[in-house]
Amino acid sequence: MPPLKINEAVVRKTAARCRERGVVIPTFRQMRDPALVPEKIKARLKKAGLWDVDPANLFRITWHNDVKTGLFGGVNCLELPSSLTGARARVIGLVGKYFPTGAHKVGAAFGCLAPRLVSGEFDPSAQKAVWPSTGNYCRGGAFDSALLGATAVAILPEGMSRERFEWLKSIGAEVIATPGTESNVKEIYDKCWEIKKTRKDCVVFNQFEEFGNPIWHYHTTGPALEEAFNAIKSKNGRLAGFVSATGSAGTIAAGDYLKKKFPGVKIAASEALQCPTLLQNGFGEHRIEGIGDKHIPWVHNVRNTDMVVAIDDEACMRLLRLFNEEEGKKILADYGVGKNVVESLPLLGISGISNMLSAVKMAKYYDLDENDVVLTVFTDSSDLYKSRLEELRAARGAYTRDNALADMERRLLGTTVDYLRELSYADRKARHNLKYFTWVEQQGRTSDELRKLWDPEFWDETFAQAGEWDRLIEEFNRLAA
Repeated sequence: MPPLKINEAVVRKTAARCRERGVVIPTFRQMRDPALVPEKIKARLKKAGLWDVDPANLFRITWHNDVKTGLFGGVNCLELPSSLTGARARVIGLVGKYFPTGAHKVGAAFGCLAPRLVSGEFDPSAQKAVWPSTGNYCRGGAFDSALLGATAVAILPEGMSRERFEWLKSIGAEVIATPGTESNVKEIYDKCWEIKKTRKDCVVFNQFEEFGNPIWHYHTTGPALEEAFNAIKSKNGRLAGFVSATGSAGTIAAGDYLKKKFPGVKIAASEALQCPTLLQNGFGEHRIEGIGDKHIPWVHNVRNTDMVVAIDDEACMRLLRLFNEEEGKKILADYGVGKNVVESLPLLGISGISNMLSAVKMAKYYDLDENDVVLTVFTDSSDLYKSRLEELRAARGAYTRDNALADMERRLLGTTVDYLRELSYADRKARHNLKYFTWVEQQGRTSDELRKLWDPEFWDETFAQAGEWDRLIEEFNRLAA
């Protein structure tokens, strides 16, 4: 990532704007450790709702939100017992519901926006922020933009859930719906190029190539996962694996952090079986909302990926019903799943369910036992998919006890290690090389840039930029005070 270009005139103008609006920009250190948040900000947070368009909510871009007090606590996470997963290993996921907007993508959007804001590369008084996405990223970007009083342009496929479009319009974003569903990322890129050529008042924050996306996850999601593991590990506990859907390849960068701390940990990239890009160089269309595919994101450090897992989207849709319908909850209880866990399962959205199934596959493949922990991320909750549940009821009828029994046995406890591949060095290099066809041939990158992405030193230098960004944020806040 090239060094930021400081535009002092824009920085001064933006600082004055933030002073008028009461905006203070959080550092990456504060999002990682909210104990560092100033007391004045904490006092403001006590009066602000989690989703309120209040600039103080920038400081709620963290895994540590305590929804009961309005302040901060331990990492929000959920452990899934063997009675639910059928795996001997412990499966633990960070919970994204308790971010503003109900999804962790608001953090990735901040990671892309903040460096350009405090350097003057983005002028919120004169430019619009464009957020290309398959759903949650543009919602996060629209929220961050609203807190700054900037206009957001949200780009997402027309086939995404109704809730996404309704919320974006409610917060004042300009919404552009592109053809297709979550698999149609190329159409999103085409719209970005059109905007770059025709709308000079727009700045595109492309999560698939913006290094602010994985940098945010490396410095916040990675340490949060480490904290969750340390809080529950037994005397002989081992951190065996981390699973993340690839999507824009931001979240999976938390695995880069974990490999530094736990060199033996395995990183698995998860995707939809109906669009097995990493598994089979394949293509297709699927229903696991929030996972863009048919390409390898520029910001994916493929060299660190040990395994690829593909999940049938039908399993995710059926388990969405199992976890949210009354007959499903009764069956879960009959199988010995504790009441607290049953009541917590709506914390898993569709991609969260996919991540859970991928974690189970990894645990079974490596014969992991009770001393092993597999970490993952439940990026959003079923609250964002109420319309999908309504559609399933309309298309398939009421969810019965027989449906729940079948889904519990086949789709959950019956999870096997099919559609999984452990990657050799050559496998990883081959998948890295697939970036050429999207990024060099289509998106204006160079072959030399692509070669640099294979070097471990490149990623160390990239992730280290957060320290310089924090310095700029602190200088900006002093100017805006």
